[in-house]
Amino acid sequence: MFAESEARVLRRWASGDDELRAWTARRVAGEPLEHVVGRVEFDGLTLEVSAGAFVPRQRSVLLARVAAGLSAERGGGTVVEACCGVAPIAAAVARRVPSARLVACDSDAAILELARRNVPDLEVFEGTALSGLPAELRGHVDVVAAVPPYVPTGAAGLLPREAIDHEPGDALFGGGDGLEVATVLVRDAVDWLADNGAVALELNRDQAPAAIGVASDLGYAASSVVGDDGQTAVIVAVAEGRAQHEWVRIP
Repeated sequence: MFAESEARVLRRWASGDDELRAWTARRVAGEPLEHVVGRVEFDGLTLEVSAGAFVPRQRSVLLARVAAGLSAERGGGTVVEACCGVAPIAAAVARRVPSARLVACDSDAAILELARRNVPDLEVFEGTALSGLPAELRGHVDVVAAVPPYVPTGAAGLLPREAIDHEPGDALFGGGDGLEVATVLVRDAVDWLADNGAVALELNRDQAPAAIGVASDLGYAASSVVGDDGQTAVIVAVAEGRAQHEWVRIP
């Protein structure tokens, strides 16, 4: 469907005809375009990716902008990107809110090296969900943002073949209802957030009511923002019971 635009990307980054032919063959064989060229365009940035990495989706720009708005509302503050992969959300927040302290965590040490290269001032920690964060951040995090794995396990057949074959399953699948990791993040964030801190998670729109219910049961004031695609939702859960309103700004 996007052969012409993909060809432009290949031509842009290939060092010459030989590499262009080799890259084209890899793409035709089903390797993700971003893995082939080693880059992805995201929210006006060019981020490094590598074979085996989860490729940031364009729909996640919504989360990046919401996270930046939450950070700006809190004067920058400390923003943690959980399940960070190559750190697209942290990179976007760094550009939009330069005063923010950026922290990221992921369970894959090799992927964290890519995150470091994409966001030079990023503090990275290895661990699942928020488990790798240092104790000194407890009670001092202003925003937790994440694209957790949220595809229900039973929906694997609906994914593009290139995702199944070339991206890590633990970055795609979130259990039977797709909400296992999201639930852990919302639950565990209670111990890490500062007063009025917020959690922002990307999910599918159909998962939003259940996620909002989980957050509300934990004492958050929670609501959702739906993307232009009609499918992507960002769940925003604010600690200390402060009702969410129209303050989510997109700087």
